[in-house]
Amino acid sequence: MTALLVGVQVVRNAVVAQYAETRPELAARAWPSHPASELWLGLTQIGLSARHRAPVAPATLDLIGDAAKKSPLAPEPFLVWGVRAQLSGNQRLAEQAFLAAELRDGRSIPARYFLAEQYFRAGNAARGLREIAILARMVPNGVTNLAPYVAAYAKDQRNWPHLKTLFRSDPMLEQAALSALASDPRNAELILDLATPSAAAPQWTDGLLQSLIGAGQYAEAYRVWTRVAHVAPAAEPQIFDPAFQGSSAPAPFNWTLTSSTLGLAERQPGGRLHVVFYGQDDGALASQLLLLKPGRYRLAMRVAGDATHARSLAWTLTCANSRTQLLSLSLGDPGRAAAGVAFDVPADCPAQNLQLAGTAPELPQQADVTIAGLSLARGQSGG
Repeated sequence: MTALLVGVQVVRNAVVAQYAETRPELAARAWPSHPASELWLGLTQIGLSARHRAPVAPATLDLIGDAAKKSPLAPEPFLVWGVRAQLSGNQRLAEQAFLAAELRDGRSIPARYFLAEQYFRAGNAARGLREIAILARMVPNGVTNLAPYVAAYAKDQRNWPHLKTLFRSDPMLEQAALSALASDPRNAELILDLATPSAAAPQWTDGLLQSLIGAGQYAEAYRVWTRVAHVAPAAEPQIFDPAFQGSSAPAPFNWTLTSSTLGLAERQPGGRLHVVFYGQDDGALASQLLLLKPGRYRLAMRVAGDATHARSLAWTLTCANSRTQLLSLSLGDPGRAAAGVAFDVPADCPAQNLQLAGTAPELPQQADVTIAGLSLARGQSGG
């Protein structure tokens, strides 16, 4: 008889252990008074009440309370009591309940989430952000998923000291939160104020620059670029790094050079750009965004290589806001390239895309050229 009772108990324990969280009604049938059965059945009933916007039945709360007495180290009953305290307006009791839940299980994600939310409700941003930082390390993809939550609190300048402290201790969360803010060009100054100083351009740089450029805020994008790239701003920006010496400054106000199935554009000593275009597809091999002021300019360079095949390569300059073409200079005419081609920038063209692009000929042919002495001079006529 004793062996039979032990066997029954083992089976009941196994059923509860397997089904309490996923199928609490089955666990409750096997062992209705077990604390896990009571707890998860009660939580399920609370969830159903919330879905139907109905009040939680007193019997359900009694079930949770009985489970808490039998299993005093379980965090879930305290979460329930914390939410009830929140709904009744007793914020102090809610915080105590959530703290008690976290104390019983430091790995409880709901406990930390509710506690963080409670801290934010009470205006305690420092402790709320600290809980969020811990959550970000506990939850799968937590840094990415919680970054917008952190970013929302960056809008209040009173939270900045706490955010800066958090960011210094968690650089990954900083980059994710600032990247979330970078999608809105209005956040540019906010991001610059919050960002931890860095020798290299942070990962949020590209997103912020693209959002500013997309909003037509070219001058502001250039200001942000000079700051993150540690480049002295020019009174009249022209071509950055025309000698192709190389720079760690990011695009788009520095060169974007291609190395792909399209071809290759690479810097060479002596201020040269070596370009190989495979002639299979159309595309850009080198590009840079310029902020030329209205006026007349001349673009010139020296081109070495097979001029016949180089006809498939050309420099173009177009207005960024309208795509109006201002210049087209084929590398198949080295004499014209050396003499330079003049062009005008109109007043309604605040930014320009300079691009060296290849156009695939009818019969694919590889073009291999070297460009040197690239120069852009203002106020020269002719061409």
